[in-house]
Amino acid sequence: MSKVEDFLTPEEELAIVEAIGIAEKNTSGEIRVHIEKTTSMDAFDRAKEVFHELKMDETQLKNGVLIYIAVEDHIFVICGDKGINDIVGNDFWDKTKEIMVAHFKSGNFKQGLIDGILSAGEELKTHFPWSNDTNELSNEISKG
Repeated sequence: MSKVEDFLTPEEELAIVEAIGIAEKNTSGEIRVHIEKTTSMDAFDRAKEVFHELKMDETQLKNGVLIYIAVEDHIFVICGDKGINDIVGNDFWDKTKEIMVAHFKSGNFKQGLIDGILSAGEELKTHFPWSNDTNELSNEISKG
């Protein structure tokens, strides 16, 4: 079994998917988590590539947020689409990242992801409130 499968238990994955549903409940924004073993690319460039592969750049309001994790590289990137990046302050993603890092350092990846997802959801709710919105993208964790 590769480290991707070992990174989260099925129960932890379910809790993360549930957190995405909660975070998206009051916003038209879309949040995804992608986990892969490693990347030979710059992590941000790879996150942008995954963002495109998952069609996150095709949301109506350009308000998708991807949390990308390369397990063996011990790196993660939070990347937002143009709609959200044009609105949130420059420190927003840093605050979300700090919340996640605090949990990650102690090996609590599930709680780090949940807290990061809920933080992103609060910001999305502020700028992109829910209004008869349909879920444009899957909430399932994607793996590479």
